[in-house]
Amino acid sequence: MLEIKELSKKFQINSNIKPYLSLRENLFAFLKRSSRTEEFWALKDINFDVMPGDTIGIVGKNGAGKSTLLKILSKITPPTSGKIICRGRIASLLEVGTGFHPELNGRENIFMNGSILGMRRAEILKNFDAIVDFSGVEKFIDTPLKHYSSGMQLRLAFAVAAFLENEILIIDEVLAVGDAEFQKKCMGKMGEVSKSGRTILFVSHNMSAIAQLCKTGLLLANGGVKKSGTTNEVITEYINLNNLNNSKNFNPAKRLGPGLITITNLLINKMQLQAGEKMTVEFILSKAVPLNKINLDFRIDNNIGEKCLWISDKLSEREHATSTVNKIVFEIPKLNLNVGYYNITYCLFLDQEAQDLAENCLSFEVLEGAFYPNWKFPPSEQANVLVEFKIRYE
Repeated sequence: MLEIKELSKKFQINSNIKPYLSLRENLFAFLKRSSRTEEFWALKDINFDVMPGDTIGIVGKNGAGKSTLLKILSKITPPTSGKIICRGRIASLLEVGTGFHPELNGRENIFMNGSILGMRRAEILKNFDAIVDFSGVEKFIDTPLKHYSSGMQLRLAFAVAAFLENEILIIDEVLAVGDAEFQKKCMGKMGEVSKSGRTILFVSHNMSAIAQLCKTGLLLANGGVKKSGTTNEVITEYINLNNLNNSKNFNPAKRLGPGLITITNLLINKMQLQAGEKMTVEFILSKAVPLNKINLDFRIDNNIGEKCLWISDKLSEREHATSTVNKIVFEIPKLNLNVGYYNITYCLFLDQEAQDLAENCLSFEVLEGAFYPNWKFPPSEQANVLVEFKIRYE
């Protein structure tokens, strides 16, 4: 169990520090330095409780204070003020290589890291084979860690933290270093850990992973708690904070590409569509171009960033390929998306080179509709995409 009360962390920023000075300049600056510093509060008055068996997802923009909070909870850095009451041992995985020594081999590092986490030698021995098997480094277990890749170090560090039976497991975005297969393996293991009654605090920018693993969430913004509640509530608030669901009009804020040709406007027939209804998506080009020189892909993601539909004019036969076009209009005869908010991302190509890419530039909502004749809407957590089907009883 964790109780965090009025937790704050302040850093002193010296605005007079100038890099790349000569020795003489540094000595002169030292003799004439002023004491002017600036205070920066990375965390301010954080309050929340973590009960045994809780799985809490901590989200927020870069610089919101997530990593600072985890470092304080892991006792890597002390708070400026406030109090933490901890009942149980904490295992943390914050950075690749933390708690390891590069000159020691994998076997020695398992025992050393386990000791740092508060484990007895007998407890480490009990879980040693499972740790090595999960990490997949058995061939290199007696090789010095300095010869391991960052992915191998990550796998070994995660295995130690997950298999040694601490009551509280803290994991930062470090899992992003691993490949897709290992991330899936880690998510499965963390699911097992949470079901065993142990507590997990998980920081990630992957909203799908947060939604899959965590029951409750915490949104940090500017060093404070912006929102706490169920995972769905916190993810929705986080997305609103990033203006992903507030783009009622075309808003290519994250536009990339050389821009020899761009999309000047993006229109859909309705901002609220019923499932099963016809949807048209209209892209207005910045100038007229020959049809045989241009291509356009677009993708529809749900409100936690999961990819749902991808559509491209490359998938369709072209008529009058020598004609000139000013806009490209896609038509989806029967929209097969579940209830929820969705965002459109597109990429425009000229002579097969990407010219204009904009992520989450327009949002729309899908409502219940007549997609199925006998309408009992499937829960949104079961699927994003609806499928037409026939059934036969024999």
